[in-house]
Amino acid sequence: MATQENEEEEIINPFTMLLLEDHDKHGTSTTLHDAAPNHHLLQNHFLSSIQSTLTIRQLPSEGLSFQLWPAATSLVSLLDRYRADPSSSPLSAALNGRLRILELGSGTGIVGIVAAATLGGHVTLTDLPHVVPNLKFNADANAGVVGPRGGELTVAPLRWGHADDVEAIGRDFDLIVASDVVYHDHLYDPLLETMRLMMLTEEGAVREGKEKMAFLMAHLRRWKKESAFFRKAKKHFHVDVLHTDPPCDGSRVGVVVYRFVGKGS
Repeated sequence: MATQENEEEEIINPFTMLLLEDHDKHGTSTTLHDAAPNHHLLQNHFLSSIQSTLTIRQLPSEGLSFQLWPAATSLVSLLDRYRADPSSSPLSAALNGRLRILELGSGTGIVGIVAAATLGGHVTLTDLPHVVPNLKFNADANAGVVGPRGGELTVAPLRWGHADDVEAIGRDFDLIVASDVVYHDHLYDPLLETMRLMMLTEEGAVREGKEKMAFLMAHLRRWKKESAFFRKAKKHFHVDVLHTDPPCDGSRVGVVVYRFVGKGS
């Protein structure tokens, strides 16, 4: 008989849910390069709203941070749809007029890069220091698509839970985005602490009124224990659901897009 922990972890295996090849969705195509010592994937994503193609490099042998996750693909599609028709988009309430964007746990950077291209936003892509070089590669590779549409990309290291990293980046943002960042339970508190710090003013006060920052997170549930993250989050943030995808093939759940807004003092 499986233990309770095993039953929880059998909901979805995250390693089998990585979308390394997604030829049929969102106009993507993937090319595998076997150059030694590490092979890489170059995946093209066609954005119909701007009639342009982005190229994203994945490095599967380097770890999960270098691969494309399902929630990122979902958020890319929603951003593309928002650009085409904002009035019918589930993201309208969160994106309206928000052009200074911070992405947490960027991984390959695809969500932030698409946000810069479709929204004309100034986007800062962040992740752990060892992930930054590939982030910069992808940002530079797509500058020719982002720049002409008024977008701008910056890349910086950001360790969750480190106040000094937040201070180095600053808080000059009005929207935070992330996708598939809730997986290891030991990272729940550091992620929530970074969210809390980013939603303060430079003077350390809680933002109020129009100055309030929103956090937009796409998430694919894998384990029951992830509910602990949301219980903790609701102590400090108002949390609502903006969009739910239908289940993926072979899955019982779909990607959910949440909006977090800080509670007043």
